[in-house]
Amino acid sequence: MSSYAFTLILFSALMHALWNLLVKRSGDKTVFIWWMFATSCSLMTLALPLVGPFPALSWRVIGLAAVGALCFMLYHLFSGRAYRGGDLSIIYPLAQTAMFWVPIWGILLLDEKVSGLGIAGILLILFGAYSIQLKALAWSEVVRPFRNLRDPAVLAALAAGFIYSIGAVIDKTGVMLYPPFHFTFLLVFFMLQFMTLNIMRPKYRGRIMAEYRNHRFLVIAAGPVIMASFLSFRYGLQLAPMSYAVPVRQVSLLIGVLIGVMFLGETSGRIRFTAAFLILCGAALIRLG
Repeated sequence: MSSYAFTLILFSALMHALWNLLVKRSGDKTVFIWWMFATSCSLMTLALPLVGPFPALSWRVIGLAAVGALCFMLYHLFSGRAYRGGDLSIIYPLAQTAMFWVPIWGILLLDEKVSGLGIAGILLILFGAYSIQLKALAWSEVVRPFRNLRDPAVLAALAAGFIYSIGAVIDKTGVMLYPPFHFTFLLVFFMLQFMTLNIMRPKYRGRIMAEYRNHRFLVIAAGPVIMASFLSFRYGLQLAPMSYAVPVRQVSLLIGVLIGVMFLGETSGRIRFTAAFLILCGAALIRLG
């Protein structure tokens, strides 16, 4: 992975952690996320004259953007369903199993090559991301999330990880066929349409403007932050193997730990510190590999 691609993905991880912080500080999460995509889509529309017009569109590119947006929406849907029925320490690690699938799809579907150092880095990041919410550094705790595979919450979390890995393949394919800015625009546009269909339901009536009035600054800040996160990752994804890019972006978990400790007053236990260190070491190995 080149230094430029590595830097882009690290910057994307920082922006990813920041927009998650903004969501955490918001009130009505579903409505706030809609506002976040609405403002980012508006900003990208304003930037189009600077970037240039859309190249000739094919139905394949449109289909990739639409299916990719659907995958990421399903990822959030399954994650939310899992969290409603299961403990964080069980659901969060299982949702990170996308990183198990991503290198496999990269090798089988995209003909990517992964070095020995790269494999070691991916495994370190996978274990770090998996263990960051566990309650103890013990084998019994590591395997605890898999003990009840019939639990609907467990199945939803595993489905979330699998669907995210499919979305990553679509992302990589899209940015190799079409300019990253324009493909990201299509992806954000379709995600906004899906979210709009959701919040048009009667239960959200009156909540859209209420969230804007209550958290105007967060709404305004979220647009450029998520736009920077999406664009920098997809420009980096165009330059780097998907098998490396997706795990390296998990540095956002390390940044999230730091933000939680420095700004939100959260405690950083031994497990979280160790997991964050593993993620950092894994990213360094991938860079070397």
